[in-house]
Amino acid sequence: MTISTSEKLSLNWPIIAFMAFLHIGALFVLVPSNFSWTAVGLAVFLHWLTGGLGITLGFHRLVAHRSFKTPKWLEYFLVFCGTLACEGGVCDWVGLHRLHHIHSDNEKDPHDSSRGFWWSHMGWMIHELPIKSEVPRYIKDIAEDPVYKFLDTYFIPIQVAFGILLYLIGGWPFVVWGVFFRLVVVFHCTWLVNSATHKFGYRTYDSGDDSTNCWWVAVLTYGEGWHNNHHAFQYSARHGLQWWEIDTTWMMIQFLQIFGLATDIKLATK
Repeated sequence: MTISTSEKLSLNWPIIAFMAFLHIGALFVLVPSNFSWTAVGLAVFLHWLTGGLGITLGFHRLVAHRSFKTPKWLEYFLVFCGTLACEGGVCDWVGLHRLHHIHSDNEKDPHDSSRGFWWSHMGWMIHELPIKSEVPRYIKDIAEDPVYKFLDTYFIPIQVAFGILLYLIGGWPFVVWGVFFRLVVVFHCTWLVNSATHKFGYRTYDSGDDSTNCWWVAVLTYGEGWHNNHHAFQYSARHGLQWWEIDTTWMMIQFLQIFGLATDIKLATK
């Protein structure tokens, strides 16, 4: 049952306009002149670079949960990749995610799944949420870092500059596929972790909320779909805990560990 709480909240029109602009822009992949296999390959690569390395590995497992450590230069690089996913500023993203875990599936959860699939998928983003005022309390470890502050403030100009660079390299096909289409796909893949993995799949652990393990979301999000495991062991760098729960982000962390670039790795206890 959908709770009508969202109806009492004001709409965030700048976010609505931004989302509409990107989704309309993504439709231009249907224009034949914008198609090329190179542009499609670019979109696939950037999906991994920004959604996989940036959001999943960087924003989520490294910064939001501190499930492992990297050299500072690598941390900044991963956060920069996440910034290119254009899912808001890194400080805001991390703070809201930490609030989600503290209040998972109750009224203070920004994307409380009990309010319905639409709300948890993207409805929460297009409303003014009072809970956002609490974000500064939960990002004290990164809020004063000058690199984080810069990336948090200028994530949209950075995306515009990136789009100009792609245009100079490959023209409009690179912009349409590498910016508009790629951003929309990364958005919805990330949002499925908030929505689908609180509705579909199986539950291995009693995590005190409605989180589930959903294999197809794990495929789309480099292992983030093993969400019930994650909520049960929030500190764990590995989310796929069974042999069949393929977690490619965990594989990336293991790869970094081989070269000494991932240390102090936290894992779930049996």
